[in-house]
Amino acid sequence: MANLPAYYRIEDEESFTDFQNALEDYAPRIAHLLSALRQKPGDSALLGELMRLLHTIKGDAGLCRLGFVAPLLHGMEEVLVRVRSGELLFSYNIEQVLFLALDRLELLMQTLELHSEAMLADFHLLCHELAQVAQTPPAALDGAIAHLIETVTGYKPVVPYQADAEAAALSASQRDDLRLFHQLAMQFEQRSLLFQGRTERNLLLARACNEAAGFAVNPLQLEAAIYLHDLGMMFLPEALWLKQGRLSEEERAQLVHHPQWGAELLARMAGWEEAALMVRQHHERLDGKGYPAGLGGDSICDGARLIAIVDAFEAVILKHSQRQQARSLLRAVAELNACESQFDRRWIGHFNAVVHQRIASGEGLPHIR
Repeated sequence: MANLPAYYRIEDEESFTDFQNALEDYAPRIAHLLSALRQKPGDSALLGELMRLLHTIKGDAGLCRLGFVAPLLHGMEEVLVRVRSGELLFSYNIEQVLFLALDRLELLMQTLELHSEAMLADFHLLCHELAQVAQTPPAALDGAIAHLIETVTGYKPVVPYQADAEAAALSASQRDDLRLFHQLAMQFEQRSLLFQGRTERNLLLARACNEAAGFAVNPLQLEAAIYLHDLGMMFLPEALWLKQGRLSEEERAQLVHHPQWGAELLARMAGWEEAALMVRQHHERLDGKGYPAGLGGDSICDGARLIAIVDAFEAVILKHSQRQQARSLLRAVAELNACESQFDRRWIGHFNAVVHQRIASGEGLPHIR
């Protein structure tokens, strides 16, 4: 790595634009194929198409004088060659490391487009670590991937949560509880046309962000918390829910109690303690300026940090609609990203990745109709 350049500067704008346009065309299909392969890890047609696309991008990079891209794509290809040979089984961990490589390639292209040059140290580090993963024996592969992710992102990856196994072990009592929680959420939605569909929107986004984080939060507990996080609002005047502009001190004093009311219901039901904590803390902020307890930093549980982002995203979309402004997905995302002291940057990263992936795949989000 010592002989590699520290920077890359665009020397041929036309060639760079050609490559960037091609990558924008290929990236959504690559993302789709990675997701599809995890569902069907033995599908040779999916694997073959994925490898052809990566090989094409590597060739385009050479033609467009972007040779520094080749080591990354070569590392991705080498991993997939071992999958095709049967030496490796395409897994969640392999999917995640290839997604990370694709995201970092796109991010580098965006940086170059905006600034005409970019520091390459982090990119070269990713290429180096990926080359190591590509040569790692199968028994040590998960550890090598974990090392790569932590080295490149600064975060330890979370062991994937076995959602299917948990669902199979779900008791009749838990199923009944979840049905009750869902019914209560539907009752809340019926109080205003503006709220209809919010539960499914929030659940879709929370689940996707949690999966992107390697299921850092228990999915069943998260589902229950999504259903009930705003249940306490039903005990407040409807005019308070929909008020535009600043709240008075009296109105704020009423509002700060609603997380506790939902949490107390969950806390009285055996087995939902984690969900109760998420509900109680979902309006706390990292800077300690939230409510009801004014918690900050590590005192706030992961699930509450995630729900805070999902809930705020829904609120921003609602705010735009009340002001009769165009409900722009990118505007709402940008508004959340600007709240640096309010939200957990790690969860914002997963949120951004989910939005990006859904736009790229054509799925979109139901928040924008």
